[in-house]
Amino acid sequence: MSNTNPTIEMLPTAGLVPYARNSRTHSPEQVAQIAGSIREFGFTNPVLIDAENGIIAGHGRIMAAQKLGLEKVPCIRLGYLTDAQKRAYIIADNKLALNAGWDFEMLKVEVMELQAEDFNVSLLGFDDAEIANLFNDQTNDHDKGKDISIEGQWECIAECTDEKQQQIVYNLLIERGIKCRLSTL
Repeated sequence: MSNTNPTIEMLPTAGLVPYARNSRTHSPEQVAQIAGSIREFGFTNPVLIDAENGIIAGHGRIMAAQKLGLEKVPCIRLGYLTDAQKRAYIIADNKLALNAGWDFEMLKVEVMELQAEDFNVSLLGFDDAEIANLFNDQTNDHDKGKDISIEGQWECIAECTDEKQQQIVYNLLIERGIKCRLSTL
């Protein structure tokens, strides 16, 4: 690695080029969430770009910045990456973040304290159902680090109201170590 001391450059959003084969998607709702975060906390996470201003990481942040009318955003140039490294990092940057879990008891404490301070917890990225579920002790037994130990193979069908809710349920089960498949009826 040759970029041991990266510098932040303020660059026009219009001059940044999205990666055409980016496999990560951003719904309008998620872009709005990112925009809300930028509005509240500032642009705290620079966009990673290549030598030609191609976006490596930060596609959603750029869409949110454009939604907010920001003309320039902070960027870090990773001009030393090979083409293969850039393509791989675009995937790894997103997937590695998804591989993290949650300490739900600590999250519950943090959310409760923020609510007590009248902080707008919708800025955290969780929807109302996820916040409500966090405080439902009946569903948090597995969140306390208990392993699920069932011999054999079992099937469970969860009826969801839409694809977004299905993705939330799927992610919660995966985080708890439950092997899952998604299907549509």
